[in-house]
Amino acid sequence: MTIASMTGFARAGGSAGGIEWNIEIKSVNGRGLDVRLKLAQPFDRLESDLRAAAQKRFARGNIQVLITAKGIADSSAPQVNEAVFAAYAATAERLAWSAKLTDATVGDILRLPGVVETASEQGLDLTEEVTAQFLASFDEALNGLSESRRGEGQALASVLSAIIDQLALGAVAAAEADVLRLGAVKARLKAQIEILLESSASFDPDRLHQEAVLLASRMDVREELDRLNAHIAQARSLLKSREAVGRRLDFLAQELVRETNTLCAKSNDIALTRIGLDLKASVEQFREQVQNIE
Repeated sequence: MTIASMTGFARAGGSAGGIEWNIEIKSVNGRGLDVRLKLAQPFDRLESDLRAAAQKRFARGNIQVLITAKGIADSSAPQVNEAVFAAYAATAERLAWSAKLTDATVGDILRLPGVVETASEQGLDLTEEVTAQFLASFDEALNGLSESRRGEGQALASVLSAIIDQLALGAVAAAEADVLRLGAVKARLKAQIEILLESSASFDPDRLHQEAVLLASRMDVREELDRLNAHIAQARSLLKSREAVGRRLDFLAQELVRETNTLCAKSNDIALTRIGLDLKASVEQFREQVQNIE
């Protein structure tokens, strides 16, 4: 079985070009596909690409992406902002001459704010190397989320398969109960018609026969059982599909609700009604579980 859940979580990270990043993706149930991204600089410039990648991979679910980033300080290779240094030096020289003070040394100026920059102070540049490696990390996170959702889907498939087995057994039991019920209904109708005919000569036997046939047709549940078995077979088939089948299973659950409701409404028999109620309970379990499937 290859169905996937809409619930999952994945994490990935990496570094390149003096930037370190972490990616967290989680998804929960949703009627459609909703991708929300919270991106740190400089990766906010890739928002449209990241959204498209997620939309290409998944069909349903509320997906939240959180990306954090920071610069990696390199103490062995400090960067001197020469423009800032030159501005400080020119200002120091001008002030020292006008105030007749001792000139500032190079060391004095290097200690001033903004002259020597760490990687985090230099700004995070989105170079081709950084972009390529970051996108590879994002793809890794998407793979992890897909795997997580498939793992949840396998567990759901087992649960749904067990519920479908219950429905199949219930449909068999309902068919057997219906055979017994029809025999009892026919005998009861026959006895009632005979009583009516004996009590009054004004009853039209043909008319009574037509009414009996109409009443029997209203109580006939064979069509409902046929459709119920067809829906059960379709559910088994969908569980084996390699496509996103959550919407179709959801629609199928509605059809199962309709058939079991009609079955109970037409049963007019304690045994068949009990079986119908059990079927309704199983269908409700089925309906709840398919809400989680992509």
